[in-house]
Amino acid sequence: MNLLESNIRHLVRFTLNGAQVEGYAEPRLLLTDFLRHELGATGTHVGCEHGVCGACTILLDGRAVRSCLMLAVQAEGAAIETIEGLAHEDGGFSPLQQAFHENFALQCGYCTPGILMSMTEYLRDNPNPTKKEVRVALSGNLCRCTGYHEIVNAILDAAKALREEDGASS
Repeated sequence: MNLLESNIRHLVRFTLNGAQVEGYAEPRLLLTDFLRHELGATGTHVGCEHGVCGACTILLDGRAVRSCLMLAVQAEGAAIETIEGLAHEDGGFSPLQQAFHENFALQCGYCTPGILMSMTEYLRDNPNPTKKEVRVALSGNLCRCTGYHEIVNAILDAAKALREEDGASS
């Protein structure tokens, strides 16, 4: 591939928070940057750009992934969920967001979108976690402000609320 070919922009289409979207991306453009700069999904934060901090975590086909480790062209045809799609359709908080709010589980908020996306998948797969299990699950998300105590409590409260919600809908 020569320099001219590396600058060709490719059409990328996928579902973002339930809506079909498309945009053009150079082959080397990171998914994080595509979401933020091409599609305006600025809730996905850029932290370390090495996949370590978790600030850029999104759900790709239902699984938590670091969007700074993916190229935008790799998302072709996928279903992506970001923090912008986490709230209910009426704009109300999801149980996880509500629990973060009630437990004061954020300070600066920079890491919060990535944590919420990671824990959305985690609670779906582990509806009744222990405090220790939550701490292990959080190990892929770095927060420099809170000390994690309130975050852990919020996740446990959200798990309880989700179990009650599931019980009520059964």
